[in-house]
Formats: sequence, C-alpha cells, structure tokens
Amino acid sequence: MTSPAFQDSGPGSLPVITPRGEFDYQTVPLLQTQIDAAVATHKGLILDASDITFTDSMFLTMLLATHQRSVLRIVNPSPRLARLLRIYGVDQVLHIYPTLHAARAA
Repeated sequence: MTSPAFQDSGPGSLPVITPRGEFDYQTVPLLQTQIDAAVATHKGLILDASDITFTDSMFLTMLLATHQRSVLRIVNPSPRLARLLRIYGVDQVLHIYPTLHAARAA
C-alpha cells in the first residue's frame, strides 16, 4: 500500500484522500488514521477509490462506519472494488460518484 494522499481543498470543502494499492487488516489502520483526521477537521471526506486494487471485509466495515459518522463520498471505485460493493449491497447505502467533480458538487 502506498501512503494515502491527503489533499485539503480549503475551508468549507471536503478533503480528498487517494489511497493506492491493497487494503486489508494490516493496511486499513493506516488509512483509518487519515480518514479520522479528515473527519475531525472537516466532518467528512471524499475518498478517491480509483487506485484501490484489493480490499477485504475490514475495509468495507471501515467505509460503513465512516459513512455512519460523517459525510463520505466515494469517487470512481476501481472495477474490483465496485464489484465487491455491489455483491454486498453497500453500493445502495454509500454515496458513490463517477468523478471527483461530481462528488464535490454534491
């Protein structure tokens, strides 16, 4: 996993986190730290999921928990992640957008 990029978009807008690689029980806590920082400061975030290559149930649990306590917008999930979200039905619960522009405009 590469360290997630954290971009602060300025006052009033949600920061963007762009994780890359695989996220499982070993790497999800690193991403969770970035997400917690964004939620503490901005009450939410945009997660650009286009470069996520693998996830497990711990990642899905983290997404759902973040969704319940903050504003979470997911952008352009990779095909593998999009399939997983569909299989578990969480694509019907989470806010998923095709582009960063669409997520920012929401």
